Amino acid sequence: MKNPVLIIVSILFVLLFSTASHAQGDKTLRPSPPAEVSGMIDSAKVTINYSSPSVKGREVWGGLVPYNQVWRTGANEATVFETNKDLMINKQKLPAGKYGLFTIPGEKEWTFIFNSVWDQWGAFKYDSSKDVLRITAPSDHSPELHERMIFDIKGHSVILAWENIVVKFDAKG
Repeated sequence: MKNPVLIIVSILFVLLFSTASHAQGDKTLRPSPPAEVSGMIDSAKVTINYSSPSVKGREVWGGLVPYNQVWRTGANEATVFETNKDLMINKQKLPAGKYGLFTIPGEKEWTFIFNSVWDQWGAFKYDSSKDVLRITAPSDHSPELHERMIFDIKGHSVILAWENIVVKFDAKG
């Protein structure tokens, strides 16, 4: 007969390993969990998939997220912006498709970047030669603290809010 202690230890090891593997694969358990917002802009369906970081008492703007540098606009994988129809954003055409949405935060104005490479981790391999569209938008102080970063689509506006900042741009379908 085999050693019962060895069998029990082996079973516990397998259970522990399979639970740890499952937790690593479950993105909802991340500190910055995945989020999605969808909405209609005229007849165009727009969907934004992103990871939603928290403030956690940190200085976000100019600290955790430096000013004047390309940012993945969230955490983990790059934020993905998808539209099923062409949009006009700041009087510039964004063709229907799926894009990596990057930003360059500034103290008063932000640059939103729609990049053809949407499936990437963070902004580590961001390549400006793959940009399809760049627009600028003013940033505003938010009267309320947004602990988690959120996107929203309301009417013709795409809104990003986190910590004490709100930035939005308008789009037409």
